[in-house]
Amino acid sequence: MGVILTGCGEKYTTEVKENIIIVSNEDGATLGYSNTSGVTILTKDRYAFKDLNKNGALDDYEDWRLPVAERAKDLAGKMSLEDIAGLMLYSSHQSLPGRSRGFGSSTYKGKPFPESGANASDLSDEQKKFLKDDHLRHVLITSVESPAVAAQWNNNAQAFAEGLYLGIPVNTSSDPRHGSDSYAEFNAGAGGDISMWPGTLGIAATFDPELMKQFGEIGSTEYRALGIATALSPQIDLATEPRWSRFDGTMGEDPDLATDLARAYVDGFQSTNGGDWGMHSVNAMVKHWPGGGPEEGGRDGHFGYGAYAVYPGKNISDHMKPFTEGAFKLDGPTKMAAAVMPYYTISDGEGEKVANGYNKYLITDVLRGKYGYEGVLCTDWGITRDMTSVSKFEGKPFGVENLTVAERHYKAIAAGMDQFGGNNDMGPVLEAYKLGVAELGETAMRARFEESAVRLLTNIFRVGLFENPYLDVAETTKIVGNSEYMKAGYDAQLKSIVMLKNHNKTLPLKEKMKVYVPQRYVAPSTNWWGITSEPKTVDAFNMEVVAKYFDVVNTPEEADFALVGIHSPDGGVGYDSADLEKGGNGYVPINLQYGDYTADTAREVSLAGGSPLEDFTNRSYKGKSVTTINTTDMDLVNDTKAKMGDKPVIVSVKVSKPMVFAEIEPNASSILVHMGVQDQALMEIITGAAEPSALLPFQMPADMLTVEAQFEDVPRDMKPYTDADGNTYDFAYGLNWNGIINDARVKKYK
Repeated sequence: MGVILTGCGEKYTTEVKENIIIVSNEDGATLGYSNTSGVTILTKDRYAFKDLNKNGALDDYEDWRLPVAERAKDLAGKMSLEDIAGLMLYSSHQSLPGRSRGFGSSTYKGKPFPESGANASDLSDEQKKFLKDDHLRHVLITSVESPAVAAQWNNNAQAFAEGLYLGIPVNTSSDPRHGSDSYAEFNAGAGGDISMWPGTLGIAATFDPELMKQFGEIGSTEYRALGIATALSPQIDLATEPRWSRFDGTMGEDPDLATDLARAYVDGFQSTNGGDWGMHSVNAMVKHWPGGGPEEGGRDGHFGYGAYAVYPGKNISDHMKPFTEGAFKLDGPTKMAAAVMPYYTISDGEGEKVANGYNKYLITDVLRGKYGYEGVLCTDWGITRDMTSVSKFEGKPFGVENLTVAERHYKAIAAGMDQFGGNNDMGPVLEAYKLGVAELGETAMRARFEESAVRLLTNIFRVGLFENPYLDVAETTKIVGNSEYMKAGYDAQLKSIVMLKNHNKTLPLKEKMKVYVPQRYVAPSTNWWGITSEPKTVDAFNMEVVAKYFDVVNTPEEADFALVGIHSPDGGVGYDSADLEKGGNGYVPINLQYGDYTADTAREVSLAGGSPLEDFTNRSYKGKSVTTINTTDMDLVNDTKAKMGDKPVIVSVKVSKPMVFAEIEPNASSILVHMGVQDQALMEIITGAAEPSALLPFQMPADMLTVEAQFEDVPRDMKPYTDADGNTYDFAYGLNWNGIINDARVKKYK
């Protein structure tokens, strides 16, 4: 990269690399722009500034010396109605490169990617359209071919957007992407596509806010190296309903622990080097206000059958606490989370009977009014789309099904929302504007749009994208998944594994003992998008990793011990079309045990219900039965014990939510539970190379009776399971080599 000194006496230097020009101001901002975008440099007071709107004058929004608030207000005032409408959009999921068919598919010069001759980092036809024609600037990316592809795509997208009027950069975002690949082997010297950590529920099991903050600091550095400036996380819903399918994305069920972890996560992501906003900062969009956890019966709000959150314990305050006392009261100077996403659900009894994104009471009166929240409010994805069934994965306009798409947009704006998730089309936003003008007048509606624009622009300005949104691709490959970050993630995995049982101190085991590892049967299943998987029998662990620690044998007779890997019960989603076809209402229980379950003690009448697509309001499932999909996991443990006789059976359970242990615990010598770790981390615990230190961030119920009796909105209100050794699997319980852990973490949170 050559340095070109620009003009005698100027306070900046210029560097050129490929198509990107970097301008370094002395004691000021570093600027980056593309030599293909038409942007030029203006000089004032001997400093350099980008002429983003190409008018030959230094506008306030281009002056990096001014406060962000002034710059955002200046730019909002210059924006056309179409510009603001586009800013209020958040794109549907984009993969790099785009898929050839199905969900998220796209084309390149009219052809699917494999036939197009395009590079993986090129913009798709759809991306060019929504950036140019719909003025969209917030893009959600999912899978990427590699960090280098993500970085180059970022540069291509930024150059494209920079060449358009006003030069507003792209604000790229991501759902959580730091999960562990159980079959990947950890090697401290080797980098990866991104550092691998346990999920947030796994980090919650460490009861260590400082570790959560460290994850945020590393995660944000990797995100910015990928071009990601907004995280659609953390999910800080209080997990008080044990049957909820999104339980494993939370920070557990305890309000105090979740609050401390939420604060640490947002501080880590938003601060640059522990300080204020900067070039390593990532906007955190906390979700889902006012807490998506208390779904009735555990049914999830991605579907009409899960449209209602209920509060039988009158306890919405606990669900708001991770927001109001955590994410909105940061220790660091960024002060509060940059954005908030409400959930799909109707919070029953809290204002109008509409989804949270339309609920003016919860948005304007409570969130903005009572708690003084000033950041961006973005709807969850697809709430303005139509729906045709309570059981299909489609639009979620709960409570406003009778409104048009444009009317739904207007109602959300009137409720206080700034942005629409999963909408690439500015048309409905412009229609909503017209509806507002008819009701309030042009002046008031323009002011309302500018109000949202200022909030949205603020989040783009303060992470430095207006100054330099470009990446050095070679630097990206060095940063993302480097050995230091990989080791930090791996160490966190070790700290996230909970030992529930260790009968007669079975663990740790000596290396090179003979181990029998039975294969696991995976039943056929159908995911949210209707994609089915075939039944299969698989290795429960990466056997190459197991073989580095133990001598793997083929029969129980040869073995010194058995190692069994299973998943927590997959007891359904709480709705079954077959029940509807038999004359029922479609609603069935969600099972947290492996054996069949009949809900004899469920509510006679549901607390909430009602949809234009149903001719009843009682969603009770009392008396109905459900069969767990992976009941063979229970059989695997119990059959292995029968074959092993008196020899130890070590059970590793990947848990996604609480479960009933009564069916397998008596036949396990030791039990380890985790929320997503590499198999190597489990081997390190089993052999004693690392000592278990994690605690349960939620209760394990004694049985399904206590699950039915608990209140969806109340934490820690179940009778926990007590095992054969007399240990109770309660919140904050865990074992180390010496027995039950009773340290400062337990004293603080239990």
